[in-house]
This record gives sequence, C-alpha cells and structure tokens, in this order.
Amino acid sequence: MAQSKQSEQEEPVASLHWFIVDAHLDLAYNAIGWRRNYRRAAHWNRAQEAGTSSVRENGLCSVGLPDLVRGRVGVVFGTIFMEPSRRMMGDSPIFYRNEQEAHQHGMAQLDYYRKWADLDEHIRVIGSRKDLQDVLTTWGLGNKKEPPPSIFSMRKEPKPIHQVGIVPLMEGADPILEPKELERWAERGLRIVGPAWTGTRYSGGTHEPGGLTKLGRELLDMIASLGLILDVSHLSQSALMEALERFEGGPGRLIASHSNPQRIIPTDRHLPDEALEMIAQRQGVIGVVLFNKFLKNGWGTGDKKRDVTLDHVVRAIDHICQVTGSADFVGIGSDFDGGFGSESAPRELDTSRDLHRIGDELLMRGFGRENVEKVMSGNWLRVLRTALP
Repeated sequence: MAQSKQSEQEEPVASLHWFIVDAHLDLAYNAIGWRRNYRRAAHWNRAQEAGTSSVRENGLCSVGLPDLVRGRVGVVFGTIFMEPSRRMMGDSPIFYRNEQEAHQHGMAQLDYYRKWADLDEHIRVIGSRKDLQDVLTTWGLGNKKEPPPSIFSMRKEPKPIHQVGIVPLMEGADPILEPKELERWAERGLRIVGPAWTGTRYSGGTHEPGGLTKLGRELLDMIASLGLILDVSHLSQSALMEALERFEGGPGRLIASHSNPQRIIPTDRHLPDEALEMIAQRQGVIGVVLFNKFLKNGWGTGDKKRDVTLDHVVRAIDHICQVTGSADFVGIGSDFDGGFGSESAPRELDTSRDLHRIGDELLMRGFGRENVEKVMSGNWLRVLRTALP
C-alpha cells in the first residue's frame, strides 16, 4: 500500500549511536501467537494491547522495527520458540504436545521471517556472510563505495534504507523431528540451534535437570557437521558441561545467546564461571540478558523497575570480561519481549531504541571505545563472519 508520508522505519537515525547486534528476540512467537505487529513501533503496540491478555502475560512491548532502526540495532537473532504443554505459562498461544506439533509451529515461525523479508525492504534474513555484509552495507559498514552524486543532478537523493538482518535461532530443539532432519532446517535458513529451553527430547533444560540424551549427542554431531552454531543457553548444568566438552564445531560456533553469570544470579538458568571460560576458549560469545530478575538477585516480577539500572548491566558485562580475561567474549542478548516487558527491564531502557545507552555507560565507566564496540556488536559479528557459509 502506498504511503503518503515517510514510514516510521525511515526516520532519521542518530549517527552517534553504537551499531548494535541483539542476539535474542522472540519475534515470530509474539507476532504469530500474540499478533504483535513488529512493523510498527513498540509504543504503537502498547496502545493496541492496552488491557489485553498480551500485556498480562508478556508485559509492555519493547520491540518494533522503527525502534530497532532508530536504535541502530542492525542485526538480531530471531528465535523459533514454543512452550511444551507441560510447562505452559499462563495463556500461551503457541505450545506443543508432541514433536509433530512442535515441528509444525517451528516451520511456521521460520516461514514468518522469510515472508516478512519478502514484504518489507527493511528486513533481510541472514543465511550467509554475503547476506550479513549486505545488511552492514546499508548502515555504511560495508565495503561498497557509491559514486558521489553529480553536481548537475537536480534530483533529491533518497534517504538510505537501513536493513535489519535476522539470523534464525531455534530455542529448544523439539521441532527437529530427528537429528538428520536438521539438514532440511539448515537448507531453509536455520543457523543457530539451542537444544533446550526446559527439557527436550535432546537435553535437560532450565528447571528440568538431565544431561544430553542419545538423540542430543547425535544432534550436536549434526550441528557440527553442518557448520551451524550451537547455543548453550537454557541447557541444564550437566548438559551444559557435557556440550562444552563434546561439541566439535570449530571456533566461534558455540555461544550462549542470552545467559548471565551464575555468580550474580545463582540458578541453573545461568552460567558458572567455568562455562564462561570454556565458551571464551572456543571463541564464542555470551549475550547478557536485560531482564531485571536476571540482573539483580532477589528482584521479582512486579518489583519496581527503577530498582535495577545500567549499573547492574555493566556489572554482568564486567564479570564476564574479568573471568574470560578480555572484552572479546560478551555481547547483548536482550530477550526483550521474551516473557517480560519494558516494566521489567532496567530503569534507563524502555525499548530497543535505548540499547545504545549500554555502550554510553560502558564508555563512561572506563571501557575503551574499541572494547565497547566489541560488546555492542563486534563480538557477535566476529562469530557470524566465522560461522556463516
């Protein structure tokens, strides 16, 4: 449909903000299940959802394409996620009772990203290094050099279209019917696989202890053989350590897309220092989650937003830097709209437009500019440039 005015996505972008990669967003789940319109801004969605079950279950929307563009969040890992019926939280609209249902939901979510990219020039699904570079080029970070405009041209030059690249990530591998079927998923664009959310047929997970199953070990071998990326977030503690020791994927192909240090939040959802060190040894990256409950021990849903600040985010980032010995192995995996809303994120963060404030805070706290750039995007870009075909 033609528009008579500039779209929200094409608002001017603040040039001083950091370029950002966000390694964990449940976009397809919320768009399909809760009908969130991610082509519109987060505040637009909040107005539409006021008083609905979506707000009660998920909180205030924090993500929208205009927010990503304005915040210079140019690459995101978009998840394929659904809940097993035994662990449904509230009125979840997408759940599965068996692997066939999981498979159906998973394919629908993967198709969602493709269809969005087909319909919107601001979206591109990233499946290769070329796709990644093409997205970066739209932000002036590519290698292509455009010729200068002719001084004789009277035509007004169009504003650049900043693309947001989506890297598909599966959170909980039950949609994969059997390990050998992973090749089909990879052909359709899946690039990152997390075996667990809670327990799955492949692994123990958060709040459901257990190691890798026989299928899980076969799945890890298949991930490695296909050159995909293994995401260890949500693995149970025993499965985590087994995966870190067993996985034979090359450097940069093992990550934790959205996990915080267990020293800060001592639960099985997060990573012990030993795991942080082992991920760093594999040249992987740990994405810090921006959920207040995962940043301040004892904070509970419904507590005051202002009680958690960017100071808590910096502490989590700095802890990973201290344990791993550098700023090369930490990034952002916000998990915005991942079962919590803006009211449960740190005081200074309302939507994705505000993620740049993390970089500003790190700079103010004494992190060098080069290291801040690594945290905000550089480390994740290194992983993608290494692992993508």
